[in-house]
Amino acid sequence: MSASQQQSDAELLRLMLAGDEDAFTALYRRRQGGVYRFALQMSGSEALAEDVAQETFMALMRDGRNFDPSRGSVASYLYGIARNQVLRAFAATRAHVPFDAEAEEACDAPHENLVAHDDPLGDLTRGEAVEKLRQAVLALPAHYREALVLCELHEMSYAEAAAALSCAVGTVRSRLHRARAMLAEKMRGRERRGTAASETETESGADEDAAKGLRTARCFA
Repeated sequence: MSASQQQSDAELLRLMLAGDEDAFTALYRRRQGGVYRFALQMSGSEALAEDVAQETFMALMRDGRNFDPSRGSVASYLYGIARNQVLRAFAATRAHVPFDAEAEEACDAPHENLVAHDDPLGDLTRGEAVEKLRQAVLALPAHYREALVLCELHEMSYAEAAAALSCAVGTVRSRLHRARAMLAEKMRGRERRGTAASETETESGADEDAAKGLRTARCFA
């Protein structure tokens, strides 16, 4: 194992800020894939994900001294930068969904421009079930989607996700709970198309259905 592989993200960042190009390369190789997948899973656009990944590490080089280890990990810091880049892209295309407190009570329907109508991730899907799940995730309102993507697909803790999203741990918990239920309902709705409606399931059952689907897919990445 190389020296860079043994060093923590925080140590690599410290060395990078001191001018060590090898440390930047090591940190980029370690974290670029996750940042790219997060942007991809949030937007459904490979081109946007590539731009976000590049802009995130450019921002890290420029503003990395703002990293505060007391507020979270380097990974959370990077996801926070990437999230802001995704929001700027949404705003630029007038597809920005509000993330403020009032948005929690707003209509759950996502903006139509946030739903992938074509298939930009076709090469990354793993069969029909994963494709259905991918579309269902992309159709979630963005403030629920990001909690789901970070906690379920990137397996972040609530605390790490809260640091990335600049919100309370309880907010992450509630958004994730709601996102799982919404995702399960969307998946059941797709399965019921063309068939008679089945009996209504409980919310805890919805959470279980969503979790099973997410564990199976882990997900178009």
